[in-house]
Amino acid sequence: MMRYNYLIVGSGLYGATFAYRAKQAGKKVLVIDKRPQFGGNVYCENIEGINVHKYGAHIFHTNNRDVWNFVNSIVEFNRYINCPVANYKGELYNLPFNMNTFYQMWGVTTPKEAQSKIDEQKAEAVAALDGREPQNLEEQALTLVGKDIFEKLIKEYTEKQWGRNCKELPSFIIKRLPVRMMFDNNYFNDKYQGIPVGGYNKLIEGLLEGIDCKTGVDFFHSEYQNWRKYADRLVYTGALDEYFDYKLGKLDWRTVSFKTRVEDIPNYQGNAVVNYPSHNKPYTRIIEHKHFEMFGKEVYDCPKTVVSEEYSTEYEEGMEPYYPVNDDRNNALAEEYRKLAEKEEDVIFGGRLGLYKYFDMAPVIEQVLKLSII
Repeated sequence: MMRYNYLIVGSGLYGATFAYRAKQAGKKVLVIDKRPQFGGNVYCENIEGINVHKYGAHIFHTNNRDVWNFVNSIVEFNRYINCPVANYKGELYNLPFNMNTFYQMWGVTTPKEAQSKIDEQKAEAVAALDGREPQNLEEQALTLVGKDIFEKLIKEYTEKQWGRNCKELPSFIIKRLPVRMMFDNNYFNDKYQGIPVGGYNKLIEGLLEGIDCKTGVDFFHSEYQNWRKYADRLVYTGALDEYFDYKLGKLDWRTVSFKTRVEDIPNYQGNAVVNYPSHNKPYTRIIEHKHFEMFGKEVYDCPKTVVSEEYSTEYEEGMEPYYPVNDDRNNALAEEYRKLAEKEEDVIFGGRLGLYKYFDMAPVIEQVLKLSII
């Protein structure tokens, strides 16, 4: 029987990057994943020659040059810049909130005019609080950007995302909102941004090249649950509470479902990401996948397109967990589980599920690059 230095549970970015670094260090590694494919939530399915982000849009962005150089050493990244649009009952607004948004909202054309409008509405919200601190997300958001932006671009979108009224959500969820007094539609401030040329599968394949891997293996219902028979150390990227058999209680999640379809036209919405912030549409956004990797004439050289409607829902058993619920109960419970995790000998917990924290892709890779793999 082969003995490994590391058994890695999960082949998402954390697990795959750890496996790559361990192999580079001369370690023997086995990666197992309960899904029928590798890559976790960055996995892409090819439909009509288009790489479809099966588990939701993933846009790589970072200010960390080392992380950017690392991923580009595996696969070249393209020039995609994320510039989402919000469709509020047929009215189109650029995101994040910038001078284009303010012109579309109020017809203002200068930063001074826009700031004056925002300050006026913020002052009304602060006055309504009568000296007390914001008690919920709605009150907090109104003091940050005012009534117009909140009601059209935040309120209903947030309620669809979390399945709760904004007055029932804690204020700390939205302590800051980016407001740009420039005509700049680039959603991220990071210096480096793009999508792997050929899709995220190319990145995962490069990270796992030459490494023993098995799909369709559920860690908790397989021989590998007794992992010390097979490996010196365990790298666990599954759900934190599941590892401890929910002994302290279950952590809550929000999840996302998708309705994906092929459209018999080359260009459906003209943008990769269009948000639908009002309740008149049940989905939160529509993703048109070809715009992540095809630009200009390439869009029309591909005669069909693939779009995905994205729905935010309450998590139920058997669904894929996506977003930790950052309320007081779950934060306290997660911290207790993390204390248990620290006491586990020869076990490394990582990633979004393993730490019960939401991470963008680059910070996940950065975490692994900082580890001493010995």
